[in-house]
Amino acid sequence: MYKRQGRRLTAPEIKSIVVDVIENRLSDVELASFVTALKIRGLSMDEVEAFTRAMVETGEVIAWEEERVFDKHSIGGVPGDKTTLLVVPILASAGLLIPKTSSRAITSPAGTADRVEVLCPVDLTIDEIREVVRETRGCMVWGGALELAPADDLFINVEYPLSIDPLLLPSIMSKKKAIGSTHVLIDIPMGTQAKVKTLEEAHALARDFIELGRRLNIHVECAVTYGEQPIGYAVGPALEAREALEALMGRGPIDLREKATNLAGVLLEMAGIEDGKAMATHLVEAGEAEGKLREIISAQGGDPEVMPEDIEIGEKCEVITSDQRGRVVAISNSAVAHIAREAGAPKDKGAGVLLKVKLGDEVSEGEPLFEIYAERGWKMEAAVSLAESLRPIRLSRRVEERMLIERFPKRFPPKEPFLLER
Repeated sequence: MYKRQGRRLTAPEIKSIVVDVIENRLSDVELASFVTALKIRGLSMDEVEAFTRAMVETGEVIAWEEERVFDKHSIGGVPGDKTTLLVVPILASAGLLIPKTSSRAITSPAGTADRVEVLCPVDLTIDEIREVVRETRGCMVWGGALELAPADDLFINVEYPLSIDPLLLPSIMSKKKAIGSTHVLIDIPMGTQAKVKTLEEAHALARDFIELGRRLNIHVECAVTYGEQPIGYAVGPALEAREALEALMGRGPIDLREKATNLAGVLLEMAGIEDGKAMATHLVEAGEAEGKLREIISAQGGDPEVMPEDIEIGEKCEVITSDQRGRVVAISNSAVAHIAREAGAPKDKGAGVLLKVKLGDEVSEGEPLFEIYAERGWKMEAAVSLAESLRPIRLSRRVEERMLIERFPKRFPPKEPFLLER
């Protein structure tokens, strides 16, 4: 009630609310109302800090013997972002400690935990995490199997159906504090197809993350990255795991390798290493990052000898081709993600979308734009139908060759007049 009226909440009040959430004292309606009020009224930095600390204090906390513990997190919104599968082994192969907990997908075609699970188990206990990190310097596990900031998962269950995220900062930073991170890099994808649309928005969000980190005694830096199209070509758990492995073997897409080595480079420089990008690139090209990934896979119970071609993808495949020639001028992140989910991802690990073109590519009529993979025929039919409706890849000729973008209404006027309800 207080937040609905616009009053700021005190730290004890916030702690009480978080405890009530964990102990299931609030109904779904009450929790939805509270989260909606947070979205409408906003949160001060003091409230953000209080929420973060309350989330940490009401769950398990992992402490490490080393002074510096590194982590990286993306705010999301761009499909195919499998960079964690490269960044963790790059840093671990450089000798840095990077225990990475990640989420499963909720509204996207693949979360980091879904991608990693294709290669090895991710539902490790805290003791198992300690053992893997002691052995390899890194891990990639599912945070939902742990009791790290458990209130966050309960808030998320309410936020996603409402398509709001007022607790973005506490959600991310409580998990980092609970896992014992001291140095964190926040990846902020920016673009018309991303959550953050402008550089000004990115700067404002970065300032908030850095300030919250300062209050929590965590060194936070932010990287604003290109978010106008999917990262790499693969979207979907198995397709992305295969592409990440190929990238560490020197065969992956340029944009994926470029983003991963840049992010890893920033983290290496946060550790005091000069020219981190060059070192990250060297660790990939020398095969050391690939070797470290295989160590982590083995330590977590997977097959360290796995090759990209060993990773099973959906048996059913449909190729979507272009009906005109032109240059790729737009790729809808949301549409690509929607099609991949319709095909069965992330539940069906082998389902997803494999792009055949990226922004700027020249395309001929009849040339493949993307492939859809599915494990079940009826899901493939639904995904193909959706792809034909959404048309996620837009082509254009020179400006003067195509001036009419769309006609609306497309064919016939509506039979009934449109009435705006009041």
